[in-house]
Amino acid sequence: MTLDAWLLERLVCPATRTALRYDVERQELVSEAAGVAYPVRDGVPVLLVEEARPLAV
Repeated sequence: MTLDAWLLERLVCPATRTALRYDVERQELVSEAAGVAYPVRDGVPVLLVEEARPLAV
């Protein structure tokens, strides 16, 4: 499932307010600035800091 391009252009990381990158394979929105990935469940971005997965270094 893909996210709508219009929506993706407007979504930002709730922690840093920076742009997010959509990882189609993992179904996540990645914030490079915060070093976390937010899940996308059933096509719905879950932009809660407590739901974010830390990125491996």
